[in-house]
Formats: sequence, structure tokens, C-alpha cells
Amino acid sequence: MDDTRAVLVEQLKKAVADLESRSDFYDKAWNSYDEALERVLLFKDYVENNDGYKLINRAGKPFSREDEVQLFFGLIWCRTEFDVNREPNNGRGPVDFKVSYSAGDKSLIEFKLGSNSSLKRNLENQVDVYKKANKTEKAIKVIVCYTAADQARVARVLKELGLDAETSVVVIDARNDNKPSGSKA
Repeated sequence: MDDTRAVLVEQLKKAVADLESRSDFYDKAWNSYDEALERVLLFKDYVENNDGYKLINRAGKPFSREDEVQLFFGLIWCRTEFDVNREPNNGRGPVDFKVSYSAGDKSLIEFKLGSNSSLKRNLENQVDVYKKANKTEKAIKVIVCYTAADQARVARVLKELGLDAETSVVVIDARNDNKPSGSKA
């Protein structure tokens, strides 16, 4: 019995090492929150560092609406094992995104524009209502800022609410006036 156990343990160790060396199998997020946060951070990086802000800024027109930003964000969900639903309404209003792997592994993503006049109230209450309706404790709040004034206001609101260091709150700088090309930086 001990010999069999030792052989199995050694084989398992070899299989794990092989998977680690030849794939990203163990680097993948294995719960909905980790996957959702990874996708939000990828979207943030794309908007801030890869000219993605141009996608959600209309040339010569008002900034994109929240629903348009959500549609662009939805594109980043290709090739996922998770079930991603936009605007599911399980009671008390639709949350922007619900990411799940099973009934017991659900996370929510709620987008807000930094210019939203109800931002503070929404950050305090809205997502908690959605979490209760969707029977989960996991959620990410994403705030998109188009102006320096939006960024300053959002920073003030987050500080007032004690959310300024919260990893589940992601602020995206979508300004078009502070991203010079490398040759002009």
C-alpha cells in the first residue's frame, strides 16, 4: 500500500510539473471572481495603455454611454469557460454582468461612469442589492473616467466611502487628453 501511494504521489508530482512547464493550466483563474477581475484589469490595461480609450471615446462627440462601454467590455470575454451574462435581472434590477461557473460560484460586475450624478449612492447600495438578488458576496465595481474632473471626483467619493484601497473597485482612465504618443511623452 505504501509503495502504491509513493508511486502515485511521484506520478502526480511529475504530471503537475509537466503541466506547469508546457501550459498555463495552473495560471488560470479557477473561480468567477478571479476570472472577472482578470478580465476587468485586462480591459483597464487595454483602455489606458493600448489606445483602447479611442474605442470608448467618440471623436468630436460626447463620451460613450455606460451601455456602450459594457458592449465593448463584453468583447473581452471570448474563449472563457465561464458563463457570462449581460444585464441579468434576478430581482431588483439588472446587474451589468454576472459571471458564473455554477450556482455556487457567481460574481457580479457593475459599471459606472465617473460623471454619474448618483455615483456615491450607487457605490454604497446598488451592488449590495444585486448581490443579495443573485445570492453571491462577490462583485467588482468598475468606474470609467473621461475627464480630470471625473477622476478627482471619483477619488474623493472613494475616499469618503473608504473604498480607495479596495481591489474590487477598479477605476479606468479613459481620458483622451493625457495619453501622448511615446515620441511626444
